[in-house]
Amino acid sequence: MKVPAMIAAELRRLTASKMGVIALIALVCVPILYGGLYLWANQDPYAKFPDVPVALVVADEGAPAPTTGTEAPNGDTVNYGEDVAENLIEGNAFDWQRMSADEAATALRDGTVDFTVTIPSDFSTALTSAAGDDPHQARIDLETNDANNYLASSMGTQAVEKIRSSVAEMVGSEAAERLLTGLSDVRDNLITATDGATKLTDGANTAASGSSTLADGTAQLAAGTAQLASGAQTLASGAQQVSAGNRQLADVADRAGSAVQQAADALPQVRTDIADALTAQGLSQEEIDQVLARLDPLATRLQDGNSKVQAAVGKVDQLAAGAASLASGASDLAAGASTVATGAAAANDGAAQLRDGLSTLASGTAELRDGLSDGVDAIPASTPELRTLQADTIADPVTVSSDKVASAEDYGAGLAPFFAALSAWIGIYALFLIVKPISRRAVTALHSPIRITLAGWLTPAMLGAVQMVGLMGILAITLGFTFNHPLGTLGVMIFASATFAAIILALNVWLGSVGQFLGLVLMVLQLVTAGGTFPWQTLPAPLAALHHVLPLGYVVDAMRQLMYGGNLGRAGWDLAVLGMWLIGALLFAMLGVTRMTHRRTLRDLQPSLIG
Repeated sequence: MKVPAMIAAELRRLTASKMGVIALIALVCVPILYGGLYLWANQDPYAKFPDVPVALVVADEGAPAPTTGTEAPNGDTVNYGEDVAENLIEGNAFDWQRMSADEAATALRDGTVDFTVTIPSDFSTALTSAAGDDPHQARIDLETNDANNYLASSMGTQAVEKIRSSVAEMVGSEAAERLLTGLSDVRDNLITATDGATKLTDGANTAASGSSTLADGTAQLAAGTAQLASGAQTLASGAQQVSAGNRQLADVADRAGSAVQQAADALPQVRTDIADALTAQGLSQEEIDQVLARLDPLATRLQDGNSKVQAAVGKVDQLAAGAASLASGASDLAAGASTVATGAAAANDGAAQLRDGLSTLASGTAELRDGLSDGVDAIPASTPELRTLQADTIADPVTVSSDKVASAEDYGAGLAPFFAALSAWIGIYALFLIVKPISRRAVTALHSPIRITLAGWLTPAMLGAVQMVGLMGILAITLGFTFNHPLGTLGVMIFASATFAAIILALNVWLGSVGQFLGLVLMVLQLVTAGGTFPWQTLPAPLAALHHVLPLGYVVDAMRQLMYGGNLGRAGWDLAVLGMWLIGALLFAMLGVTRMTHRRTLRDLQPSLIG
């Protein structure tokens, strides 16, 4: 008997009755129903989030509007809680239902809503507290009820985190815009200050230049007054000497004048004495007159001389007095010149200090001007539009640019490889409930383990291929999933089904009904180790090790590469591993069939508990 004949015989057995046909069709449809219904139910749950009821409690009482920056929406106060509520309702991420705190608590307890979000009364006050002396964080209250739905609680946590990020961005943008507006005002003031500093620098430079000229002049004045003081001192000394000499001269002249005056004053008495002496000598009056006549011109000249001497003495006295005045004036001049010289020296020192100080002032004002100018350059020119963009960037400085090497279109498509692979195993497992792994007649009649094994494998493998074609039709047509490589994906599904058929065949050949049960155990192990939902790296170490051994994970990976447009090289390696499982399972089954053909035991003759 050849392999096709053995396959045909098994198919005739399976379809020999109406119930057999119904059972065969039902089992063929098992993976289609399992995979199709599960993926249909989970095709795109995120699109249904707007239908998830959530209670929203807004108790925010508002807060005074910021006093700087952009004007608050209502002028005097802000109410960020109402703003958040409006954004949430307009965003339609969930079915937000505004309630009071008591209504929300009742609804959550009764299961009318999946979770509640409460914006407390001090929400706005907390958000604006950073500008005061009591800064503190705002709070958003999330309340969940895992008795309603655990995943709904997880969704609530993620939703509140998004609300927190959105509020932080909004408030941060407003605060940043106020800061930038303040910086813009500072820049304008810096420009004004720079202009003033420039004028101050120019004035300081002019003053420094004038003070340098002044210092040069005062230096010359100090040198001149020092020379003047020295000359005045010399003059005073000479004037003193002249005054002393003139005084001596005046004294001599006074003595001479006094003597001449005495002589002049004594002339009348001398004339009388001479006349008396001549009379005593017996001279006549005529002779006496003649003698006196001879003496009178001398007396006249003596009187004239006395007048001249007295005049000269007066002039000498005037000269002595003038010399004394001159000496006194020269002394005063020397003292004044010395005082002037001292003052000029002090003025020179002050002018030098003024020059140095004004030079330092000019240097300092230049540094001030340059510093202010650098400050202006450090703060870029701004416009309201630019400040808005800058504030948005500061509040949310990072944007995520995402790209996908391979992309699943939705949640259902992301799960499709896992559940399609699992459906293939379940489908083959179900088929072996009615398909006989090995024909006992063939084992008795034939001694060809290869043909017997191939016939036992090809029957469920062909039926499994029918299952996979039907499942592929459900995925592509009914659910509308797209495939980058549809034929390649179908080929992987059929090849996986054939591999699973070989594995379960080998278990049945060697262990019978126990092997069928181990097939169920093996399915459970692969269910948790295939990495179909969470990454396999999240598994405990023993289960992670099984991921690299059991075949279901390789089927899932190969389908992902072909369905999403991933790495075809990885898909080739996955198929190579499946091929090793297929060949290994068939060889193992052949060994079991060989044992059966050469040595039959009572256990082999006992009917199986399953099928």
